[in-house]
Amino acid sequence: MKLQIKSEKHMLALLGLLVWACNSNNIDIENMRCEYQAAPMGIDSPAPRFTWNYTTSNEDETEFSQNSYQLCIATREQDLGNSSENSWQSDTIYSGIPYAIYQGAKKLKPRTRYYWQVTAWDKTGNHKITSPISSFETAQINQSDWTGVWITDNHDKDYPSAPMLRKSFTTQEKIQQARLYVSAAAYYKMTLNGQPVTSSHLNPGFTHYDKRNLYNTYDVTSLLHTGENVLSAVLGNGFYNEAAPVATWSYEQARWRNRPRMICEMHISYTNGEEQIITSDSSWKTATGPYAQNNIYSGDTYDARLAIAGWNKPGFDDSKWTNAIQVDAPSPLLISQNMPAIATEQFISPVNMRSFGDTAYVYDFGVNMSGVCTLSINGEKGTKVDLQHGELLKDNGRLEMRNLDIYYKPLPGLAFQTDTYILDGEQGTFTPDFTYHGFQYVEVRSDRPVKLTKESLTAQFIHTAVPPAGNFSCSNELLNKIWKAANQSYLSNLMSIPTDCPQREKNGWTADAHITMDLGLLNFDGITFYEKWLDDMVDNQNEEGRISGIIPSSGWGYDDWIGPVWDAAMFIVPMSIYHYYGDTKSIEKIWPVCVKYLDYLAGREDTEGTVTYGIGDWVFYQTQTPTAFTTTCYYYLDHLYMAKFAELIGKDGNRYAKKAEELKALINQKYFDQSKAIYANGSQAAQGVALYLGIVPKEYEQQVADNLSMMIKANNNLLDFGVLGSKTVLRMLSKHGYADLAYQMAAQEEAPSWGNWIKQGFTTLGETWILSPEFRDASVNHMFLGDVNAWMYNVLAGINYDEQEPGFKHILIQPHFVKGLDWVKAEYKSVNGIIRSEWERKGEQVILKVTIPVNTNATVECNGKKIDLGSGKHQLTF
Repeated sequence: MKLQIKSEKHMLALLGLLVWACNSNNIDIENMRCEYQAAPMGIDSPAPRFTWNYTTSNEDETEFSQNSYQLCIATREQDLGNSSENSWQSDTIYSGIPYAIYQGAKKLKPRTRYYWQVTAWDKTGNHKITSPISSFETAQINQSDWTGVWITDNHDKDYPSAPMLRKSFTTQEKIQQARLYVSAAAYYKMTLNGQPVTSSHLNPGFTHYDKRNLYNTYDVTSLLHTGENVLSAVLGNGFYNEAAPVATWSYEQARWRNRPRMICEMHISYTNGEEQIITSDSSWKTATGPYAQNNIYSGDTYDARLAIAGWNKPGFDDSKWTNAIQVDAPSPLLISQNMPAIATEQFISPVNMRSFGDTAYVYDFGVNMSGVCTLSINGEKGTKVDLQHGELLKDNGRLEMRNLDIYYKPLPGLAFQTDTYILDGEQGTFTPDFTYHGFQYVEVRSDRPVKLTKESLTAQFIHTAVPPAGNFSCSNELLNKIWKAANQSYLSNLMSIPTDCPQREKNGWTADAHITMDLGLLNFDGITFYEKWLDDMVDNQNEEGRISGIIPSSGWGYDDWIGPVWDAAMFIVPMSIYHYYGDTKSIEKIWPVCVKYLDYLAGREDTEGTVTYGIGDWVFYQTQTPTAFTTTCYYYLDHLYMAKFAELIGKDGNRYAKKAEELKALINQKYFDQSKAIYANGSQAAQGVALYLGIVPKEYEQQVADNLSMMIKANNNLLDFGVLGSKTVLRMLSKHGYADLAYQMAAQEEAPSWGNWIKQGFTTLGETWILSPEFRDASVNHMFLGDVNAWMYNVLAGINYDEQEPGFKHILIQPHFVKGLDWVKAEYKSVNGIIRSEWERKGEQVILKVTIPVNTNATVECNGKKIDLGSGKHQLTF
């Protein structure tokens, strides 16, 4: 092999390696974030975290290494860096990591804008870089900062119509700013003078409603005007008030179940220094109207005949409305929502519409998604129009629901995934407010003739709006479609919690989430999303120490049939955050939960010192890997990670490290046939899991991998595993010299395979490799078999974190130039900056181009060579 490295400007010979010279004269600080958000409002942490990146105008010459920094915070820009009562500055912190925490003696004030700036120095101390000024705004930092109270109407929780609440108030001239802080259980749709305070959906995020509630912060300055103003809200049920037992997961029996309720405060500041506060209290007026019912599993019903004109605007006479009633808070905690809201990513027009007479129309949107539809329609007053959402069509072109409604228990007027609009005789537009669906097709049915066109229905693809962080493409269009379908499935299952599917269940299954952590974090900036879900884990743990298989849960899912492989989410999620962001806050938060959980499992051990119950390699194709083996393996992983957690946060982890070694020895003694280099029953998943978790003794690793490759070749290069194999097999083949075989499996079109789903026309990933002809468990929008997407980044493009220097401070570039691919391109916006890796075949050579962010370095590992690189652009020729 001939190896060369070339720069675009400099040709410096060094052991046959050509690299670019670098300098730090053009280095700037950018991407300044507080709590991983740019200039956020609504910060209620008493010790916010700050991060930043380094950039340069000349990527060819980018050598700078942060050696120390100083953080400054002030309530006025002019006080930054000054010693005053309005400012704080840290000592000089000696660290190469662009990460800081507020540690001032003074507590941050609620509802206050703070400005911040960072100054950094290199190792010489001579090169100084001062950042631009950024800001953040605090919210209601303490529970005691709230003066508003929780309110609702005087109807029982079983009353179907949604509460409508309004408050009229008067403002002065010269408003400087106004902030609205609002929460509800479950959801609110809020307007100010008839204008929505947000375009996002299903606010706030779903939690264990009796443990904590989230609130949102909005800048509503532009919606206020001098004189009379009206703040209004409609409240939805969500998972807080699942009124009927329509689904399997017992939300109708939730300990928190009650009539929807809300709390809010609006703080108005005037230019003359005066303040005005509008709070939720019993002076608000309530009624019910067109929001006839709403159910998270079925849908919304809106009766336009009952609409009340002008009710949410000034000038409306609400004297006949009843007063709101003050009610108890659902939980003792009211916490600012720092994760992104659920928002519309895309408005999608149908690619096809087919009519079945003048009372039934079927729309095809060309892509499976999570979301809602907007219907524009005109018809006779009283006409009932149903919009039912599904993933498949029958042979006759009508909607097929049997793959989705297998767990649904229909009640009169509550069809599955169906929104209902009752016309008032005028041209109308309807979008449901308190539900969402999983669908590609929508069947619109009416009880009287209506005329619809292709333009009458528009879909909204909605999900938690995590910012994009990665991109991948290659010369194989099938792989590109698999990558895209995996992302589409992942986003469709981000609804303030990581769900399994957006239609039938909508539950936060723990293994679905931990298996797809790499997929999620390579493609999206998801730290605040997962930190919120870890709060849900904390709230989910019961007195025994168990967590349920779905989080949040009303009490369902603490059964033995789920078990430790699923529960491993409490270890894998925070460890993944640490690997990707270098942040230990999640580990500190989850530590006591993990301690209590492992204490619980210790009491469940058998005579061999392990636990063996629960689910294992779920949705396997034909060969089932023994659950006792996989559970023991993940019990080992729990202790291995726990020992690492202890090391990272200054705890004593000796007992966990010792237990991990004991479990590793047990697995190898009981489940490993050394003479054959086979684990358990010799399944693909058994070999993959043992290698992936580091259980295999070093001297046997290659033999175990060799056997894995032989199994697959003997199976015509076809996969035969479930979720655990989907996470481990391709990765372990690639690590041990069989990347070409892994690629052949990934690019396979014959079933079972990812490619076969694409061949069938699916735009998201299936729940099972072969869909059941009886439509059992046959959703085609699941994410838990999608790690092949992350494998493309890690193996084909070669972008990997270094566990020893997390947060991509040191980057491992480990590409594989597999047979069958002519080129690969990938980029990832890490917490330390954008990483790029791309390669292309040129005759007998492969050209690899790599971009490494400022203040980081990398090691290229390829074809048996290791090459250390600094920041900047690099070109290598193999």
